[in-house]
Amino acid sequence: MWDLCRCWDFCPRGGLRYERQWKITGGDDNVKGAGDPITEFSAKVEDDWRENAQDGGLVTAVLVHLLEAGEIDGALIATESDEDPWKAESFLATTPEECIDNAGSWYNQTMALGNLDLEQWEHKLDVSLEEASLALVGTPCEIEGIRALQDFAWDYASHESGVRSIDYAIALMCTKNFNYRKLMGEKLVEERGIDLDDVAKMDVLHGKMMAIGEDGEMLVEEDVENFHDAALKGCDECADFTGYCADLTVGSVGSSEEYSSVIVRTEQGMDAWNRTKADLDYHDLEDRSAVGKLQGWDKKKAFDSLERPFDPDAPRFIEYTEHAEHYGTETNPHDRGH
Repeated sequence: MWDLCRCWDFCPRGGLRYERQWKITGGDDNVKGAGDPITEFSAKVEDDWRENAQDGGLVTAVLVHLLEAGEIDGALIATESDEDPWKAESFLATTPEECIDNAGSWYNQTMALGNLDLEQWEHKLDVSLEEASLALVGTPCEIEGIRALQDFAWDYASHESGVRSIDYAIALMCTKNFNYRKLMGEKLVEERGIDLDDVAKMDVLHGKMMAIGEDGEMLVEEDVENFHDAALKGCDECADFTGYCADLTVGSVGSSEEYSSVIVRTEQGMDAWNRTKADLDYHDLEDRSAVGKLQGWDKKKAFDSLERPFDPDAPRFIEYTEHAEHYGTETNPHDRGH
């Protein structure tokens, strides 16, 4: 129980009433709508490296332009583990080349907020840790977490400089994330006989989970529902498909093949977009209704799963005793029998 309490007290999402965070950028219409974006586009990169990127390559393009303009010193992104194929790990990219080399999506956790101890990246930064300016790319829940951390003048010890360094937050549209062992090990390797060394790209598109080989052949193409028992349990309760707390949200829903959907939510996001758009093929978002429809589905799923009240106006943090009351959790199991 002591370890559980530590998680609740220290994890930026543990006791967070995530819907309270939405007002940072989502305006007052954050419950029934899709927030209050400044503008929305369908866009793609025209450079050759886009072939290895996800959809239109927008996240990588934005990071490259921010680095080249000197607006950031690095970007906390995902890279592939050296030991396990298709296992994501956090990585601080400090050059455009590193961003391009790591373009693409990974469908498992990187624990990005746990890697904001900048001393581990000090050898890659040309500025002091206190002066570093970074971009963070993550799922909507990770963006909610960093916003919550930044909202308070607490001392985060070894993570202090990292928390304060995040000046650009980019969310990836997300309905579910997955446990690496269950998705890649059990679902793909054991149940479907896929050799992970043969997989060149993973994607979730149009409700399908896809694994694509080196030559473009489709190794797996099935309803993503077939993989739901490999998803993280907390995803069922999350209603933030479009990253309400981000500066920019990027995904594939609402745009045709090879294009990314881009939602600009803040002036900081608009700055990043304006620095990038000259090198893009872009136009107004093709299908806003598709984004809204999936956002609505995601909220309904979350509302059906939540055992506590959904209340954007309630206190930001939920006391563990209140959580235990709603979920029927035993608060002091270690006292049992004593």
